[in-house]
Amino acid sequence: MSDDGSIITDLGLETPVPNGADTSPAAGIISQYVRDLSVENPNAPDSFQWQDPPQIDVQFNISARPLSDEVSEIALKIEITSKCQTGTAFIVDLTYAGLVGMRNLDEASMHAFTYAEAPRILFPFARRVVADAVRDAGFPPLLLEPIDFNGLYVQQLQAQQDAESEAAEGVSTN
Repeated sequence: MSDDGSIITDLGLETPVPNGADTSPAAGIISQYVRDLSVENPNAPDSFQWQDPPQIDVQFNISARPLSDEVSEIALKIEITSKCQTGTAFIVDLTYAGLVGMRNLDEASMHAFTYAEAPRILFPFARRVVADAVRDAGFPPLLLEPIDFNGLYVQQLQAQQDAESEAAEGVSTN
C-alpha cells in the first residue's frame, strides 16, 4: 500500500482502495434492439424480373442521446435504396439502437466510446437485420461491407480540428 492509501499491484499500477463504490472506469452495451425498421418493395412483383444491375445507395448516421448520467442510447440509422434503370427495387430504413452504460470515464473516452466503439459493436447485428429484411423482401440478402468506425471517428475529429484552426486563423488575420 502506498502513502496515499492506494494499492500498488504487481504491474506497478496504482488502483483505488475499495470504499464500497466501484470507481474503476467501465463501458459496455447493456442491451440492443431494433427501434425502427421499414422495408419497401414498391415495384413487386415486376422488380423480381428486372435484368439490369442495381445501384445500391447506403447512408449511415450515428446519433446518441443521454438517458441518465451513466446510460445513453446509441442509434445506427441505415438507409438503403436499390435502384435500376427501370425503377426502385427496394428501400430499407433501419434504426438499430443499443443502451450503453459508461461510468468513471473522462469526456474524451466517453465521446470515443459513444461514436466509435459502440457503433462497432452494434453494426454486425444491424447488418444481419438488413440482410434478413432484404431477403424477406424477395431479393438476395444484402451483406453490408464492414465499416471502420474507429477510423471514421478519427477522420471526423481531425476534420473538426482543421476547421476550428482555419476559423481561428481567419479571425486572427482580420
